[in-house]
Amino acid sequence: MPAVSPVRPRSAVSAGVGIVGLLGLFSYLILARYAPEIAGFLGIDWGDRGRMDGPNSAIASVLACGLPMVLWSVFVDKVHRNPSTGIDWSLRRPWRETVDISLTKLAGLWATWALIALTYATMRYYWEGNYAFSMDLLERVAPWLLGISVVYMLWLDRRLVEPRDGCWQFGHWLIAGHKTGGGQPVDSRAIWHHLRAWTVKGFFTAFMLSIVPGNFSSLVAVPMSEVLANPFTVGLWTINLLYLVDVHIATVGYILTMKPLDSHIRTANPYGMAWVAALICYPPFILMNGGPLDYQVGGADWGYWLQGHETLTAIWGVVLVALISIYAWATMAFGIRFSNLTHRGVITHGPYSFTRHPAYISKNLSWWVGSMPFLVTTGGWIEAARNVILLGLVSGVYYWRAKTEEKHLFADPAYQAYWNWAQHHALVPRLFAKLSGRTQPLIRLEPDPRVGPVA
Repeated sequence: MPAVSPVRPRSAVSAGVGIVGLLGLFSYLILARYAPEIAGFLGIDWGDRGRMDGPNSAIASVLACGLPMVLWSVFVDKVHRNPSTGIDWSLRRPWRETVDISLTKLAGLWATWALIALTYATMRYYWEGNYAFSMDLLERVAPWLLGISVVYMLWLDRRLVEPRDGCWQFGHWLIAGHKTGGGQPVDSRAIWHHLRAWTVKGFFTAFMLSIVPGNFSSLVAVPMSEVLANPFTVGLWTINLLYLVDVHIATVGYILTMKPLDSHIRTANPYGMAWVAALICYPPFILMNGGPLDYQVGGADWGYWLQGHETLTAIWGVVLVALISIYAWATMAFGIRFSNLTHRGVITHGPYSFTRHPAYISKNLSWWVGSMPFLVTTGGWIEAARNVILLGLVSGVYYWRAKTEEKHLFADPAYQAYWNWAQHHALVPRLFAKLSGRTQPLIRLEPDPRVGPVA
């Protein structure tokens, strides 16, 4: 078996992107939480408005998180110069050479948005509860997006090496049918990639926007006297803060799928089982939290079981915070490229230098530690056994997700190189290999034609 280089493959995103995003988010969080005090110090009449904990402020916090990441990506990492963007900045094609292409792409793009809007409008689920805020926000920004898309497309297509992408193929199919101008059939694989990518973006962007306000408000509005009341409340607030990091950076990732930032979707997962495994973890398809895989029936969280034992509660809280810190760190490592069911570049730094799936491992361990499914308030040992089995099935779902994601990513030689390196040099795979006495062989797979070429 050939040796694997001990040098970790280069990550598609630098660590600095996530760090500056975190600094921007925390700076805005402090501003929102202490707005009355800051206004008073600066001599500003704040009136009785209180803390900035409303939904519009929550969206502003997403901007505060995303803007530093964009600036770092462009001015420090210079990602717009990466060949993988598909952009040649020296190109300045005349407008007349690309205007037809741009108009065709706009037809494809607007038709795609219309399909997403139709789905939102048809599904009543999107107009209830937290999703109502998402729909209201998207309604407000839709006219701006339509206008900006015209300028963006006309500007970008003059510089793209190959502007006839999946969006163009879809637009051409809508306008002229199955044949292109040269008599060749449209590229159906590129069209399906385009539609899959926008399905991911449409589904998850609405979801992320729906949970941003509640997550943000819970951290800004709660008085610190309540936070510091006992080790459980300290731990709970810290955990919510870490989830805030995860939610905000993930939201930025879904919004900023753009070629000039090299954060576009290279490929969207073409495997049906990957979509099933992912979607059953999110509403409205979620199987947990009241569904058939609800592992908390008759149960209670760690604060209930450890109340009265402050030292043990503090230790338990530290363990949970450590696990969820790894989970938030794993999201932060993606910077502006976070997304489910897509390939937007291989991440190898941060927690990904220790294991290929740090988010899934840490998230599932936190559920076992936090929910303590083997203890129940009602139902006795039978209910406890049921909860343990169900949480085991939930962990199995995430193992399934990991495997279906890897099946997709294996089409990229860069991921094969990372997989081989991690299997032989990363901490967690080495530990499992030592415990099992087996070492995984090196892999080199032929690209699956369903995935398509990786940009």
